Amino acid sequence: MNEVYLSIGTNIGEREKNLQRAIQALMEQSAVQVTHVSSIYETAAVGYTEQADFLNIAVAVETTLIAQEILEVCQSIENELGRVREMRWGPRIIDLDILLYNQENIETENLIIPHPRMFERAFVLVPLQEIAPSNGKVHEKATHILQAFDIEQEGVTLWKKVDSIEEFMRN
Repeated sequence: MNEVYLSIGTNIGEREKNLQRAIQALMEQSAVQVTHVSSIYETAAVGYTEQADFLNIAVAVETTLIAQEILEVCQSIENELGRVREMRWGPRIIDLDILLYNQENIETENLIIPHPRMFERAFVLVPLQEIAPSNGKVHEKATHILQAFDIEQEGVTLWKKVDSIEEFMRN
C-alpha cells in the first residue's frame, strides 16, 4: 500500500463544498482510501495576488496506484469538478497537488515528487503538519521549516477546525 499526501485548494464558488466534492470523488475511487483530512485553512493567493483567498486542506490517502496513476486520478477529479487552466497560479475551482508519495523522489515530464514548492509554502505545510504522524520525518521537516515562517504574515489562518473525515464531509 502506498502512502500519499495531497494538497487541495479552491478559491471560486462555494469553496468548502468544492473541497468536500474533491474528497468525495477521492473516496469513490476503489483503489484510494482517504485516511486523514486536515482542518480547513484560509490563505492569501500566491503568485497572482489579484484574486479571492483560498481554502486549503491536506489529505492523506492509501492507495495501490502508482504515482502516475494517482496524478491521473487527481487531474480527472479536477476536470470533473470544472477546473479550467487559464493562467498559472490563477483562480481555480479546485486544485489537487501530490505532495508526497511514500518516501520516494520522482521526476518525470509531468510529475515531480516531493512537490517542488511545498517547502516554500506555509499554506501547504500548516495543514500537512496537522495530519502527518507526529513521530515521522514529514511532520519534523514541516515543523522545522514552519519555525522560519511568520504564519500570520504568510496569510494562513484556521478557517474551520476538523477532527475527522466524517466531520469534514458534514454540511
